[in-house]
Amino acid sequence: MKVLVVEDEPRLAEALVQLLRDGGWEADTAADGPAGLALARAGGYGAAVLDVMLPGLDGFGVCRALREEGNPLPILMLTARSGVPDKVEGLDCGADDYMTKPFAPEELLARLRALTRRQGQGEPPAPQGLAFADLRLDPSARSLHREGRSVQLSPKEFELLRLLMGRAGAVCPKGEILDRLWGGAEDNNLEAYISFLRKKFFYLGSRASIATLRKVGYRLDDPDRPA
Repeated sequence: MKVLVVEDEPRLAEALVQLLRDGGWEADTAADGPAGLALARAGGYGAAVLDVMLPGLDGFGVCRALREEGNPLPILMLTARSGVPDKVEGLDCGADDYMTKPFAPEELLARLRALTRRQGQGEPPAPQGLAFADLRLDPSARSLHREGRSVQLSPKEFELLRLLMGRAGAVCPKGEILDRLWGGAEDNNLEAYISFLRKKFFYLGSRASIATLRKVGYRLDDPDRPA
């Protein structure tokens, strides 16, 4: 599998390429936003590692352009910006994951494995018509529907909601979510994605909610569901 590395700092780009090759992947590089966007559009990549601070077009712009075109390429954003607003902007523009520099090489590889697991290992697609309460998840369009209204989901939001819906109201342990979606790495982005899903439930006017069970996990709740 080939990974696209979009990074303008030559030494870091070289180190990332070597890390990926040592991990069993091929890699191409681009040193600015427009070049990275062109390579991503050309296709042939299983994932992209995308720096935020890029000349020509920043990483947020590259990610946003790909998502607006319907490109599902798994994207891991990499940046020195550690502030919550920057992380939220990255996830909101459609990134699947977000890491800050400096980073542990083994963690980056673990996160990439999680992003590419379904494509690389041929996991089965989500069942058609997966639903909970008044919500319906459409795997083909990666969208969430309720009574004629719909909202688009990012790849990571879709995988998280699919996992929760598959439990049909039972608790989904946090450790399982981290293992399935982040390759087992501890990740403080999980709460951000839970928050994004809650906002989309609210936008759709759904009666469904996501309950947090401290130190345990998360559960979809339906007030109309029999106890």
